[in-house]
Amino acid sequence: MISDFAMRIAVWKNQAEVRREHMSKRRWIGSHSRKVLKSAINRKSAILVGALLSALCSTVQAQPQGKSPPRVGWLWYGSAQAGPLPSIETSIIDGLQELGYVDGKTIVFEHRFAEGRPEKLPEIVAALVRQKVDIIIGLGGDIAAAAKKATRTVPIVVGTSDDPVRASIISSLARPGGNITGVTFVMDELAGKRIQLLKEINPKLSSSGVLWNPAHADNELREIQITAKEFNVQLRLFKVERIDEFDNALSAMKKEKFDALIVVPSRLTSLRRSQLAGFALKSRIPMASGWREFAEAGGLLSYGPNRAQIARRIAYYVDRILKGAKPADLPVETPTKFELVINLKTAQEIGLTIPQSVLYRADTVIR
Repeated sequence: MISDFAMRIAVWKNQAEVRREHMSKRRWIGSHSRKVLKSAINRKSAILVGALLSALCSTVQAQPQGKSPPRVGWLWYGSAQAGPLPSIETSIIDGLQELGYVDGKTIVFEHRFAEGRPEKLPEIVAALVRQKVDIIIGLGGDIAAAAKKATRTVPIVVGTSDDPVRASIISSLARPGGNITGVTFVMDELAGKRIQLLKEINPKLSSSGVLWNPAHADNELREIQITAKEFNVQLRLFKVERIDEFDNALSAMKKEKFDALIVVPSRLTSLRRSQLAGFALKSRIPMASGWREFAEAGGLLSYGPNRAQIARRIAYYVDRILKGAKPADLPVETPTKFELVINLKTAQEIGLTIPQSVLYRADTVIR
């Protein structure tokens, strides 16, 4: 590690020397200007060297000599894929880096993938427990449930899109109990706001389809039904509990006629967000959901928690636990930042004009 930093310092020093030599040959620069530039280069080199030495000292202090870095088992519902990480997973990595953790140096991740098959989760969690990882992390209520069943001793930090209390993952948000803590993306009361937004965009809205997963522990459908009644919007419900049920649900929707489509967000419905957005575009109706990924896939709007922001807090829990805190004593956090995403391109394709009052409130406008 030290040789790596020393090499970087040497490279920067060499670059500074080259710049100084180059400047000395620029005859059009006056002697005073040359002195100023030379002084600036020296200061910049000193700052860079100082920053690198400071980072080196911090890293050495964070990882005592002879002590192995902590090992974190990271459970993934999907498959290992090339390309950039999704924004939520990236936010966790960024959060850990801000706290001084460097993958492979001060922390080691043991990634395990369920390949989209939830039945594999118990097996891979059990394998991580046998490998004596220090912490298990993951995103999803199914991952949380599988991890909880596999161990009562290894600390578990999760981010769930369902209600962890209702799903019997923890005892309460304030006092999780047991060995699990983390964050939840659930904010049921925002579900009704999506109907209000659709009604504000299209005052003539009188009906909407609702696609939801009954197996997902949340109260969003109830909130949608309450708000729909208040705004005189008739609802047609379509449910999916498995990935192979989407084709039947879409066939059923094609036989109905409604003015909008609301998708209750969950991992299952998110997996088919592009297909659902395509259906809405072809039907020339607006689609609304709670996660920005749905708007990015072609839906008209999303309004809900900023999942990347709250997922970043998973890094905080990992850090606290590695420093001795117990999961049972760390309250589960709920979203504090929300975002409205409007897809203006979709609005134009389906012939809707978004009022300026809505556009002004948008955090992101996709054009």
